[in-house]
Amino acid sequence: MDIEKSIGYFFKDKDLLKKALTHTSYAYENKVESNEKLEFLGDSILEYISSKYIYLKYPKLKEGEMTKVRATVVCEESLYKIAKLHNFSDFLYLGKSERLSGGKNRPTILADSVEAIIAAIYIDGGLEQAEKFIIENLSNEIEIATKHVGIKDYKTVLQEKLQEHGEVKIEYQITKETGPDHDKKFEAQVSCDGKVLSKGEGKSKKEAQMNAAKKALEKI
Repeated sequence: MDIEKSIGYFFKDKDLLKKALTHTSYAYENKVESNEKLEFLGDSILEYISSKYIYLKYPKLKEGEMTKVRATVVCEESLYKIAKLHNFSDFLYLGKSERLSGGKNRPTILADSVEAIIAAIYIDGGLEQAEKFIIENLSNEIEIATKHVGIKDYKTVLQEKLQEHGEVKIEYQITKETGPDHDKKFEAQVSCDGKVLSKGEGKSKKEAQMNAAKKALEKI
């Protein structure tokens, strides 16, 4: 498959590759196994490999800074970029309704498929091959994240900006929660003294709030 050429790994077990690209919607319609379990494993492998890489490559970072760098890199946005880079959307197995609703370009689905591919590479070729794929695709993102690790997050920056001329009441609210437990999506809004400034989305409440703060900063 062309995807193997792109990711630089050729599977001995082609069925494993297919499973890694099989979304739950397709699995349900065709009575086959989805990539959910591989995604679960891939998430842990990704966390371990990225932690090890950050620890060894950036010895001057403190524990809290290493955690921040990893959180910045091991996220939907970074994994989505990897999926787009290797055109995963062309190879996904999606159910009919998911296909028709544009599922092949949905960030969550594409990010999850990257985690599943990581696990599939690990099972098929061992940890060294999985590590090679992760580092080749994330080392630049990690490098960028280490340069910004001392910079305050969007919520902190927004708070400082809004309180320049005195105390104000800043509130974050989760306004929407969609999707099944394993694939939740949250929408948050940030308001200042009761006036809504902006809304943001994310895979976690924290990410949604952060994106809301980022959009508010862009407006100010």
